[in-house]
Formats: sequence, structure tokens, C-alpha cells
Amino acid sequence: QAQLVESGGGLVQPGESLRLSCAASRRTNIMDTMAWYRQAPGNQRELVAAIRPNGITEYSDAVKGRFTISRDAAKNTIYLQMNSLKPEDTAVYSCTLPRIGLWGQGTQVTVSS
Repeated sequence: QAQLVESGGGLVQPGESLRLSCAASRRTNIMDTMAWYRQAPGNQRELVAAIRPNGITEYSDAVKGRFTISRDAAKNTIYLQMNSLKPEDTAVYSCTLPRIGLWGQGTQVTVSS
């Protein structure tokens, strides 16, 4: 069964870092396009970062230069390294394999002093 499980969220202070992980089940091909989205209370879900099969990455303007998406094929895992976190980064972060509409359950990131 295809499945994505996120981890790594938590409460941090502004300026700190977090690394989110998205572990895929064996039947999930993470070499496809993979993406991270986030949704803050009262807001629509928004694309944060994506990684294509050829390794090309893209980021929203809000996180460009601070966040990095990466993939470890051996571990079947996608990562989102988040640096210089801001209060406006507070949201539930979810990973997805868009081609088949597969989503993880999400992990909460809270940035607050």
C-alpha cells in the first residue's frame, strides 16, 4: 500500500531550523515528482517546494533561499530543510506525490518566541 509519513515538526524560535522527513512505503516511488505543501489556520494550502524526477527543484517565493527540498532514494525519503524560520512559517506541512494524489498526514511546525 502506498503511504507517506511525515515527521520532524515541532516548536522552534524565530531564526532556528528544522528538518522535516517524509518516509515513503516500499510501494511508493519517490523518484516521481514529490512536493511539500503547508496550510496555516484560515489559509489555503500552498505549495512550498517540489523536486522533479531529474532533481530540479522549485520553491515558493516565501521560502526561496531558506528551505531546501531533497531526496534520499536509498531511504525512500524526502526531506525539507527549513532554515531561518519565521513566525509566518507556522503551519501544518504535508508531503505529496501529486501524480497519484497521495498525501501524508502532516506535521505541525510552530515558530514562536
